[in-house]
Amino acid sequence: MIIIKKSYNLRALKDINFIKFVNYYGGLLMAELKRCKNGHIYDTSKYSSCPYCKAEGLETEVKEDKINLVEEMNDDDKTMAYWAKDSRVDPVVGWLVCIEGADKGKDFRIVSERNFIGRGDEMDIQIKGDMTISRKNHCSISYNPKGRIFVITPGDANGLIYINNEALYNTKELGSFDMIEMGESKFVFVNLCGKNFDWNKEKSQVEK
Repeated sequence: MIIIKKSYNLRALKDINFIKFVNYYGGLLMAELKRCKNGHIYDTSKYSSCPYCKAEGLETEVKEDKINLVEEMNDDDKTMAYWAKDSRVDPVVGWLVCIEGADKGKDFRIVSERNFIGRGDEMDIQIKGDMTISRKNHCSISYNPKGRIFVITPGDANGLIYINNEALYNTKELGSFDMIEMGESKFVFVNLCGKNFDWNKEKSQVEK
């Protein structure tokens, strides 16, 4: 902490200058000044970290703790979490593309493991345009990164789901370009990951 001590002959100042003097130096005396590790002096009562370092793009003393999810997991549990070290984005493993219905032409990202489908905001894949699709868990599409397969599972919807025009009653494996019909909409499933590609395999090749 830096303490500023000054002595001035206030009587020698005119009234207007005295007011300016008090406003300026009084503010300094009330301030809690600190020198950062880069040499800047700033008021800690106004700033939680050095504003000059921030403006100049320098590293400040306030740091965010980053958790490496990969290093904290067992080898058996390392599925699709390996990207956490380098990215905050869950890598896409496939897509649903609407070819008929209110969302015709729109694509929906599928990520690793389970993706719940419905109209609600809390759904992983939110289909807003079709009011005949359940709000919560109309169905789910899952990617198994160990087996490198996709499966679709019926949810809590009253209406049936059709895969290539066949009703879905139990969990079924999905193949690329399978046709999925739910509500009044039709979708084409397109996979990215599978036998020919997987993010885990890609990462292993880069590390070699």
